[in-house]
Amino acid sequence: MSRLTIYREDDPGSRELDTTDGRAIAAALQRIGVRFERWEASQPLSRDVEDQAVMNAYRSDIERLKSQCGYQAVDVVRCLPDNPKRLELRRKFLDEHTHAEDEVRFFVEGAGVFYLRAAGKVHVTRCERGDLLSVPAGTRHWFDMGPAPYFTAIRLFTNPEGWVAKFTGEPIARQFPAFENVPA
Repeated sequence: MSRLTIYREDDPGSRELDTTDGRAIAAALQRIGVRFERWEASQPLSRDVEDQAVMNAYRSDIERLKSQCGYQAVDVVRCLPDNPKRLELRRKFLDEHTHAEDEVRFFVEGAGVFYLRAAGKVHVTRCERGDLLSVPAGTRHWFDMGPAPYFTAIRLFTNPEGWVAKFTGEPIARQFPAFENVPA
């Protein structure tokens, strides 16, 4: 289940909001410029579906975002528990970073947790199947896919080269609950 928990950035024990209500999640994230939407597939998808079929199932929403936001590139990324590089991939995203462009992810299946640091708070956002999260360029954040990652996500980019991170070097990510400790 999608969930948003907001903490003060200087107090990981504080909980200013903890909700699974989609409208409340969208409203709270909108205050820091983050887009949260729920999407439905236009057709059922099998577990072993090809990337192009995944994008076709969500074509209308993808085209709407491309038109509204100027995204140029779209792809599908998967990570499964048996991926031999899963721990290396997990570590890659665990440090706080920013991007020069929006980071847009739509979860086709599985789950991941985005940690968004803005306005003196950390917004811990558990995204699951059907969730779109668009993190604006320059927003401090990190991502945790857990020790046994399972997700398929559609990514949209303005820069056709895709994902480029600028790490902040701050240790804040270690102070907040890891994926496996974020309630579903």
